[in-house]
Amino acid sequence: MGQANFAYSTAANDAAGLPLALSIFADRAQVQGQMRDDAEAAGFRIVEAGPIADLLEGDARALGEVVLIDCPAPDGAALAALARIDLRSAHSGTQLIVSTSVAALDDVFGCLDQSNAQILVDPSRADRVIALGRVLARLPNLKVRELSEEDRLVLLRLTEQVGQIAQRLERLEGPVSGEGDSAFRFESPKLAFAGADDDPGDRLIRAARPALPDPRLVRRILRQRQLRARFFDGDLFGDPAWDMLLDLTAARVEHTRVSVTSLCIASGVPPTTALRWIGQMTDAGLLQRVDDETDRRRAFIVLTDKAADAMARYFAELGSNAARLV
Repeated sequence: MGQANFAYSTAANDAAGLPLALSIFADRAQVQGQMRDDAEAAGFRIVEAGPIADLLEGDARALGEVVLIDCPAPDGAALAALARIDLRSAHSGTQLIVSTSVAALDDVFGCLDQSNAQILVDPSRADRVIALGRVLARLPNLKVRELSEEDRLVLLRLTEQVGQIAQRLERLEGPVSGEGDSAFRFESPKLAFAGADDDPGDRLIRAARPALPDPRLVRRILRQRQLRARFFDGDLFGDPAWDMLLDLTAARVEHTRVSVTSLCIASGVPPTTALRWIGQMTDAGLLQRVDDETDRRRAFIVLTDKAADAMARYFAELGSNAARLV
């Protein structure tokens, strides 16, 4: 794909006065080089580029305002370092972008619970460039206006469309060794759920919530939705938010816990895309992270009471027709 000539540098320089400082930690030389090229093309100033081992030197090390980390197979020491830099970033405002593998996703996700880090799973070069753009949109010194929930979802879909185009161009030019080859699937109708905007105090006088549906029915719906991909292009039906809500609804009734990796698989889209949706749905108050009380390095995703209430009322409204709709 070559260097990504995105028009971010002007905005960053005008708002902040100087290019934003960026640190890179990656063991794979090719990935480290690509990170450097794309960050510089986007207007960042590289202050450090080194191996993951440099992360283990402790909190005394100076960091850029943005930190890119590539850790596809972190060991225990690297995970501990991730947890430390996550906490440090939460206090300092440093923006973290961490790329990893599906195999290490649960461990990495468990370490990053404070800083609102972006997690990329087996990312392509386009994924990393989009993540840098999202960092610029987050930073207060860029004077970006406060976005409404609807604006955030529109922005999410637009960035995913850009990623899809970039991925396809990338494949036309030939795959890059060691990079993911999956394209974004685009995407879903806006999230709108009954009772989502209700005042919490109103719940005291509302009717009792209907029971959640039989999980066997929900699983049948999920299987039916997944079956379509055998006969049609999956891009036609991409709706990760709904698939994740269905999976978590069934799990809540079954009293089972859902890891972030499992939820990404249930979404039917690439993990990096699923993680963005998980972040948006968490911000919207539909999902929440719950730490594993037996292992603080692991975390699970569950429905909030608000989301469970909306799902219960949705299926109650369908009534006996729900089974016939499968």
